[in-house]
Amino acid sequence: MPKVTYHNLPDDKKQKLIDAAKQEFSRVPLYKASISNIVKTAKIPRGSFYQYFEDKDDLYYYLLNELVQQLNGVFISLLKKNKGNLFDALVDFFTLMIAEEDHFYLLKNSFLNMTYKVENYFLKIFNQNHQQMKNVTEISHYIDVTMLNSKNDDEFLSLIKILSSITFHNFVERFANNVTNEKALAKYKTELDLVKRGLAKN
Repeated sequence: MPKVTYHNLPDDKKQKLIDAAKQEFSRVPLYKASISNIVKTAKIPRGSFYQYFEDKDDLYYYLLNELVQQLNGVFISLLKKNKGNLFDALVDFFTLMIAEEDHFYLLKNSFLNMTYKVENYFLKIFNQNHQQMKNVTEISHYIDVTMLNSKNDDEFLSLIKILSSITFHNFVERFANNVTNEKALAKYKTELDLVKRGLAKN
């Protein structure tokens, strides 16, 4: 996370550094990213960079955390718009994400080079806490649980985990295979419908 010196920077200097980081992490995945390119684009001395962040990983995960918080807000707004219908909100969210232009290549590099740590950051979109799986997620307040076939909090959290896994898998396939948004959305809807109907015949 950023050091105190970063937080003390004027907003315009912070934004220049963040914009430079977005540009670099959109160009290449984290392991190929260059601090030299970031400081050159931001027009700051390399030494100043280390006054703000420990290393490029520190900056990357800060940037990712900011993006995830933004996406969490988007998802909550979609839940409200869909009156708590989790499946409809997920379809709207997926549609927005695959059409996202401002962060398209940053998201693409993140999903195609997914690690456990990166996945955990993205799971925060759904407020899923792996350390406290027995606690009801904050986002459940916006979900109409009467529409779901879950008997208790544990089953509800398992359902969220299954749906988030399906969602991330479809993001990866969209970015990896360069399929059209229409085909990606159709496949995603099919998989969600399978979950809604249930996988076993009575």
